[in-house]
Amino acid sequence: MKLKFNSIVALFAILSACQIGRSVVHQTPGMNDYKIFPNRDLHANNQPFIFPKGRPMKAQVPAALNIQGKEVPFEKFLKDNSTIGFLIIQNDTVLFEKYFEGYDSSSIVPSFSMANCYTSALIGCAIEDGLIGSVDDAVINYIPELKKNGFEKVTIKHLLQMTSGLDFSETSSDPMGEAATFYYGKNLEHNTLHLTLKREPGKVFDFTSGSTQILGLILQRVLKNENITHYFERRIWFPIETEFDGSWSIDKNDGMEKTFCCINARARDYAKFGRLYLKNGNWNGKQIVPGKWVKESLTPDATNGGVNYFKYQWWLYENDADHAFYAEGNLGQFIYVNPNKDLIIIRLGTAQGKVNWKEFFAKYAATVE
Repeated sequence: MKLKFNSIVALFAILSACQIGRSVVHQTPGMNDYKIFPNRDLHANNQPFIFPKGRPMKAQVPAALNIQGKEVPFEKFLKDNSTIGFLIIQNDTVLFEKYFEGYDSSSIVPSFSMANCYTSALIGCAIEDGLIGSVDDAVINYIPELKKNGFEKVTIKHLLQMTSGLDFSETSSDPMGEAATFYYGKNLEHNTLHLTLKREPGKVFDFTSGSTQILGLILQRVLKNENITHYFERRIWFPIETEFDGSWSIDKNDGMEKTFCCINARARDYAKFGRLYLKNGNWNGKQIVPGKWVKESLTPDATNGGVNYFKYQWWLYENDADHAFYAEGNLGQFIYVNPNKDLIIIRLGTAQGKVNWKEFFAKYAATVE
């Protein structure tokens, strides 16, 4: 019996150490994935910005919602739909902050694809720092190995706009597919250099994690002796006066950041990144992300395959007078920002629940003065 148990333990250890094994053992991305990947630390500011508390929930949020003809208390609605953290911040004041399922303000929650927007911000910083020429630069100027894969016409803007024509499946159920390879694999650079195209760039919008990871490889190349996490900490994380330490998951020890996902942080610090873009890249008088970049990132552009609901890794609302935008990650992680209402909403969850959160945020914002 002991021998059999030890064999099972050994098999589990072997499976956990390789891509296919990780995919089989963990099956789908989950809330504790930051524990299974190596990472690089992000250090909090020793003088963090703290959002002050404001009026109680009932003053800004309905006590109950009408769900299929029944009155459901707001907190029950959140809990019943797999929410683990929910913040509403207006005019720099926390109006509502609630956690569920044992989570609290200090609980780490992986960003999943919300990290795309952070990667976009770093591209903007790298352009300002003279490390990258412009969004119109050809990708092969920075990653010449991709020339043999047909990337001659692909630009950085194509990657930002998700119009690169990349052949990349987002299906996570295939342990040998691109999504699993990038998420669970241990050689991101190698796998990125083997990506190919399925169509000419600049023709069709197609959300692919691979496009954001190519942006990450560009950052890694131009940073040379500085890793992406340190650059992020220096340019954004520390300057926005984060309250908690965080981390960015990498593919292997001393490896590469998963720039299409996997920033690990707390709800309040996600809110600070939303505040940074709410304030046009300015943090209490200091320009952190170029204002021109923020404006460009949030201005719809449907030319050359682009769409009006997505720009530079951010999701936009079409025909929205408030010019709201949001970052979205797997399992229903959201940073929602509404500039006209000076409003930030953070929703973190273990699953999407039975809610269209994009619509929920918009409907709630419509009730805010």
